[in-house]
Amino acid sequence: MPSINKEISNTDKLGIYARTAFKLFRGSIKGIGIKKKSPIFIGRKVEITHKGNIYCGKNVKFESYSEIHGLATNGLRFGNNVTIGRFTSIRPSSYYGVGQIGYGLEISENSSIGPYGYIGCSGKVRIGKNVMIGPRVFLFAENHNFSEKDISIKEQGVNNKGITIEDDCWIGSGVIILDGVTVGSGSVIGAGTLVTKDIPKNSIIYDKRNRVENNR
Repeated sequence: MPSINKEISNTDKLGIYARTAFKLFRGSIKGIGIKKKSPIFIGRKVEITHKGNIYCGKNVKFESYSEIHGLATNGLRFGNNVTIGRFTSIRPSSYYGVGQIGYGLEISENSSIGPYGYIGCSGKVRIGKNVMIGPRVFLFAENHNFSEKDISIKEQGVNNKGITIEDDCWIGSGVIILDGVTVGSGSVIGAGTLVTKDIPKNSIIYDKRNRVENNR
């Protein structure tokens, strides 16, 4: 765990310690059933299902109102020091177990997902080490089949290629990453970008046409 900033007042430190202590206590209770290495920190009104399919390293944080849905064939795997932001939803499958059961998520150590994110991991989603994902970022590892005009799209099922974000990437606020994409290590994707194809390593992407402005 990183050290608290020395410039913070003692009063503010006490507030931080108190809130952290409550999260640690919740983690000890709501974390029962998760395959974990203690400690784990859980905020208020976090919804966690299918805990037997969830694997956590040390110092994993599920912030308040996040949704961690563990119904996945490969489970949800969180490395050490991973943070899942407020109101973020990780969803591999239907809540009710109907249709295809999704693959799941692997997120490596020291990576974080900001608030209000959505990780649709019915296909495999792999996020590397030291990845920073901003608020309101959406990942969709699934596409609906729609080639048959005489059959409803809903009845044609889905296909999955998966999404990979390699180590040391920064994904800006409001980015959408679609199925089949690999984001190369060391890349930066600017806010609001729609990513539909692979990104070479050490790239800087800044608009909705996946334009590579330059390399780092």
